[in-house]
Amino acid sequence: MTVVWHDDYLSYNLGPGHPLHPVRLALTMELVTAYGVLDNPAVSLRAPEPAGDDLLTLVHRPDYLDAVRAASAAGRGTWAGEAWGNGLGTADNPVFPGMHEAAALITGGSVLAARRILHGEAQHAVNIGGGLHHAMPARASGFCVYNDPAVAIAWLRAEGPAYGIERVAYVDVDVHHGDGVQMAFYDDPQVLTVSLHQHPLTLFPGTGLPTEVGRGAAAGTAVNVALPPGTGDAGWLRAFHAVVPSVLRAFRPQLLVSQCGCDTHHEDPLADLALTIDGQRASYAAMHALAHELCDGRWLVLGGGGYGLVRCVPRAWTHLVAEAAGTPIEPGAPVPAEWAEGVRRRGVGTPPERMTENGAESFQPWQPGGDDRLDRAVIATRRAVFPLHGLDPDAPDG
Repeated sequence: MTVVWHDDYLSYNLGPGHPLHPVRLALTMELVTAYGVLDNPAVSLRAPEPAGDDLLTLVHRPDYLDAVRAASAAGRGTWAGEAWGNGLGTADNPVFPGMHEAAALITGGSVLAARRILHGEAQHAVNIGGGLHHAMPARASGFCVYNDPAVAIAWLRAEGPAYGIERVAYVDVDVHHGDGVQMAFYDDPQVLTVSLHQHPLTLFPGTGLPTEVGRGAAAGTAVNVALPPGTGDAGWLRAFHAVVPSVLRAFRPQLLVSQCGCDTHHEDPLADLALTIDGQRASYAAMHALAHELCDGRWLVLGGGGYGLVRCVPRAWTHLVAEAAGTPIEPGAPVPAEWAEGVRRRGVGTPPERMTENGAESFQPWQPGGDDRLDRAVIATRRAVFPLHGLDPDAPDG
């Protein structure tokens, strides 16, 4: 397995008080290190190089790259300044020093992870700095300047056929709809995008209804599960297993990309789902198993959202990296004392004591006929897309 990391990821810094604080990445890598995950001889650590225009323009328009560079240069020494257009200079996406370079480095990391898998150098590859899934071809959005998942998938679409990889599935478990990635491949029948997210009528970016299914020959390759606010571990896992395995098996992907935003957490300040670290860990294990069942283990793992800087992100993504490495961490394990002391020295919050919140990892399989909000969300998605894959939307799950 490959872990892609560079300390310069921390320079993707949207400014004091911004929710996407880079300390969440630093604390994650420190916790991963404290647990010895990187000491596994099967794990290799690789540093990325910034994505060049040849990669970035697989998704983004050249004039947008020019706008990012101009804003980035003018923004040196300031955090926001004036609104620049193209979504830049807003409260969500303030201009910051070195913005282009930092975003290009993260994108290069996701492409490096994809390359390691495609070239057979790793079965799994993880870039926790990636997963910036909202950026559009000519617009920054939702804290995202460049859309590294879309660029990596576009690169795989271009290079993959020479290696026998033609169909790519993208599963996004961030609390926000993976709108930028869906848009990039809405007409491409060789890319399946699946997003489980809080209902768009209640949360940014306001897209991701079950009726968004793809266009033309790609009808059925966009799959959206819009979950009611308050959904917790058991309900979230029931919805996941009622939709995701079936559509993946029907699509028959040869490589799985997972965006693992952990802002579904019950303490997240920007959203309203109610998962625990344990439910999130169960989702990672489920995607890992699907990668082995369907893709010969080819699994590209990206980070994403998550704004519980101390109690959520480091624990969730340490479990994620350990899961991908094949060395899962015991849920009840105590948090290493040296890591907790590092949190206290930074003054960023109170460290948790254990790697669990005693949440649910089991669930009741979905069955037709239910009429609560979660059941209605599941059947809406199944009826929108299952027939397009030759599947019965009303068949019992599991």
